[in-house]
Amino acid sequence: MKRLITILFLFTCSDLISQDFTFSQFYEQPLLRNPALAGIFNGDLRVSMQYRDQWGSITIPFRTTSLSIEHKTTVGKANDFLTIGSQMSMDGAGDIRLKRTQILPAINYHKSLSEDKDSYLSLAFMGGPVFSQFDPTQIKFGDQYQSGGYSSSNPTMQVLSGTGYNYWDLSTGISYTTVFGKDLRIYVAGGISHVNKPVIKSLATTVNDAILPRYNFNLGINGKINDRDYITAFADYISQNGNRQIIGGVLYGFSTTTNYNEEEPTIFYVGSFLRWGDAVIPVVKLSFNHFKLGVSYDVNISSLKTSSNWRGGMEISMAYTNFLKIRSSSLDKVRCIRF
Repeated sequence: MKRLITILFLFTCSDLISQDFTFSQFYEQPLLRNPALAGIFNGDLRVSMQYRDQWGSITIPFRTTSLSIEHKTTVGKANDFLTIGSQMSMDGAGDIRLKRTQILPAINYHKSLSEDKDSYLSLAFMGGPVFSQFDPTQIKFGDQYQSGGYSSSNPTMQVLSGTGYNYWDLSTGISYTTVFGKDLRIYVAGGISHVNKPVIKSLATTVNDAILPRYNFNLGINGKINDRDYITAFADYISQNGNRQIIGGVLYGFSTTTNYNEEEPTIFYVGSFLRWGDAVIPVVKLSFNHFKLGVSYDVNISSLKTSSNWRGGMEISMAYTNFLKIRSSSLDKVRCIRF
C-alpha cells in the first residue's frame, strides 16, 4: 500500500504536532513525566539514559534517545533539599526524518513536612529550547501522484518556507512523597507541560499552531516485602488536546545476594506494564552496584496490530545513582528524600 505523506497533514494538523513522545519504561525518565519527580531517589546524583526503537516492522523506525541528569543538595539546617537537573532528548520520526531535539534545565525544591518521617512537598519548573528539523526531499505531496503513480519529478503546488521550526517550552509540577512504616514509600504528583503554549510557525500555510498544555498525574509505590523480596509499581494518566493515555504496571524484585542488610543489594526485577488500548509491555530489570539496567518490548494490541504483526518497539534504559563525597551530600542528613 502506498504511503502518502503531505505537508498539510504534518504541519497544520494540531492533533499531530501537539502530541509528545513517551517511553514504555516511563519511570526511568522522571523529568519527562513531571519535573516535580526530579530528585526522588536515594543519593545525590542520578544519570538516566534511554533508547527506544519503534514501528520498524511497518515503516522507517521512530527512534528516541533521552538523557537526564539530576543533582540533589541540602538546603539550610532543616531537612529541605534542592534538585538541579536537565532533560535532554532527541526524537527521529518516520519517512521525512522529522527530528526534535530539546534541552530543558530543571529545578525542584523539596520542603520537609515532618520531623519524624520522610514526607516532602516538592515544587518544580523546567524549561528550555526545542529544535525541530526535517528532510524536505523525502516529502511526497498529494498532487505528485498522477495517473495512479508517484514521481518526485511531478510538479507540486505546495510551497515550503523552511525545513524546521524552533520554540521555547515550559513545564511545572508538584509532588508529595511520604513513607509508611519502615519500607513502604509512595509519591503522588501532578504537572502541566507546555504551560506557555508555545507557537509553532507553519511551513506550509499562514496559520500557526500552538502546542496545547499536557496534564500529567503520576503515582509511584516502592515496598520491601522482606529481606529478599521487593515490589514496585508506577502509573501515569496523561491528557492533552482531547487525547488521553493511561499506562501502569508492577515490577517484582528479588535479591540475588546473601547479605540482605547491605545498602545496595543486587536485585533482579521482572514485571509487565499496560498502555491502555495500545500495548502490553513485559519488562526485565537488574539493579546492582548503583547501576540499573532495564529492557522492555511493546507487544502491540491496538488496531494497528494487523499491520505491525503485534510488534511495537524495543526499549533499553540505564541509570546510575550514588552519593557524592562532598560536604553538602545528603549523607550528612539524618533523612533525605528518596524512593
